[in-house]
Amino acid sequence: MALFLSENDVKNLLTVALAMEAVESAHRDLALGQAQDTPRARTRLPQTMLHILQGGLPAQGVLGYKAYTSNRSGNRFLVHLFDAASGQLRAVLEADYLGMIRTGAASGVAAKWLARPDATVAGVFGAGWQAEGHVRAICAALPLEQVKVFSRKADKLQAFCQRLSEMTGVAVVPAASAEETVRGSDIVGTVTTAAQPLFDADWLEPGVHINAAGSNALIRQELSEAAVRRCDLISVDSVPTALAEAGDLLPLLEKGRLHARQLVELGEVIVGRHGGRTDAGQITLFESQGMAIQDLAVALRVVQLAEERGLGRELPLQ
Repeated sequence: MALFLSENDVKNLLTVALAMEAVESAHRDLALGQAQDTPRARTRLPQTMLHILQGGLPAQGVLGYKAYTSNRSGNRFLVHLFDAASGQLRAVLEADYLGMIRTGAASGVAAKWLARPDATVAGVFGAGWQAEGHVRAICAALPLEQVKVFSRKADKLQAFCQRLSEMTGVAVVPAASAEETVRGSDIVGTVTTAAQPLFDADWLEPGVHINAAGSNALIRQELSEAAVRRCDLISVDSVPTALAEAGDLLPLLEKGRLHARQLVELGEVIVGRHGGRTDAGQITLFESQGMAIQDLAVALRVVQLAEERGLGRELPLQ
């Protein structure tokens, strides 16, 4: 029978390290031709939107999809995991926490492969749910000593910084301005729903790595065109997904100032097919849109742990 895992089950099993290993494996499989991923599809109704991401990891023995609804009352996430050989449903997981940790893990993996290994200071825009996973992952990926966080919701910022400092063992501190967040940072992360660029391109330091995680639609744009044009390397989770959703890149692509062939999939760097960062002074960018295979790889490992530890409950489904 299929296994059902609740949010609490997932929280008790999933770690940032596990998620980063899973996400990296998914990108490696994609680069090696051992994965299939279908860009997000959306069904829009007046009050609610349904989003579906689907894919398969045959080398890891699974295929499946994540479906979630967005509504003024909140978002609801479920991952359905199927056995690749038999087609049988293996598990259903509540996936709000899983998605937050997975999204952050993608930024952590990108930082591991594209940031300078001696990076010690990060600046992050956003102090919401998704920003938590982002901060936890970059702290796990690199020897950071300080993370500066800037948010429009100043009343929640202090509590966010204190909580993440305790979680990571890194000094997570409020930033007074967008400029303070960017200047002096070896890594800049954007985890917002902004419709307008968050900072001036001139504030970026040579050698900085940027993780842009919030712009997954044309109406969202966290980076200015000038900031993107300063980047020596632009990496994406997958080119088809980036061409469909990357609000930071689409204006440049439409104007012919950026071409699809310039986009480097993160998996290509992981398997050594592309050199990634080649100089300490380069500015690198990772545009994260999210992929089903990332969710599936993470879900698989959570399910394996649940089976080992006897967690979850069985569903009356074959």
